[in-house]
Amino acid sequence: MGYTPPLVTNHDDRGSMRVLVTNDDGIDSPGLHALAVAVLEEGWTPVVAGPTTDWSGGAAALGPLETPGRADLRAVSLPDLDGVSAHAVSAPPAFIVSLATLGVFGDQIDLVLAGVNQGPNTGSSTLYSATIGAVLSARQRGLSGLALSQLDGRHDGSAQLWSSATDIALPMVRWLADQTEIISLNVNVPNLPVDEIKEARLATLAPKGSIQTLITDQDDHGLSFELAPTTDQMPENSDTALLRAGHTTVSALKGPAVVEGLTLPIDDWM
Repeated sequence: MGYTPPLVTNHDDRGSMRVLVTNDDGIDSPGLHALAVAVLEEGWTPVVAGPTTDWSGGAAALGPLETPGRADLRAVSLPDLDGVSAHAVSAPPAFIVSLATLGVFGDQIDLVLAGVNQGPNTGSSTLYSATIGAVLSARQRGLSGLALSQLDGRHDGSAQLWSSATDIALPMVRWLADQTEIISLNVNVPNLPVDEIKEARLATLAPKGSIQTLITDQDDHGLSFELAPTTDQMPENSDTALLRAGHTTVSALKGPAVVEGLTLPIDDWM
């Protein structure tokens, strides 16, 4: 018997725009729930679909799946989201976006939001982030999207202020919904009360992300490592530097592209 998405109650009261809300931290992440609640309160129709496991660092991967050729789907109930269509999927977020465009979760979606990621995705981290991978996957399928990440409060023992991230992102989402061209935004927000966050800035991608990998031990059988904040000096207009200084950062991204103007010795290789 095929999978039937649960019905969304009062669809007309929640707006005609259907927004896929996904993430890479997993279906149980409070950041995912906070973003879906914000979409709902805006009057849009959230369609929540998150992975059953943590896919952080999975980029735009479509697998591996637990069972090749099959993705398990399970309807779930989420906090403060009564009646909202929500699904746990045994697949990475980029593949979840693909499933949404194939109609697996009901009617076609209009926009993709990924987050709120607990931890920044700046600089070179944009290459590895599965939060961003979901939005770039949407772009390849003709949909605009916004990847939303927030500095991780666990690094300094502070509470995670999810509402700061969603409050700042909503005007951007409204703008994105009105555009006719396909746009993919990467947004990073400090973990501070909204009134303590500096103005949003357009940002270049830093040569390094906000988090770096440090090797802590190595032996004949493997190694141990930890993730730590990047302390290197960064270009002042880069996302890593601006986020560190307390700004929200916004960068428009595009997917893979051919390098123009580069001459390669094709004839010598034949």
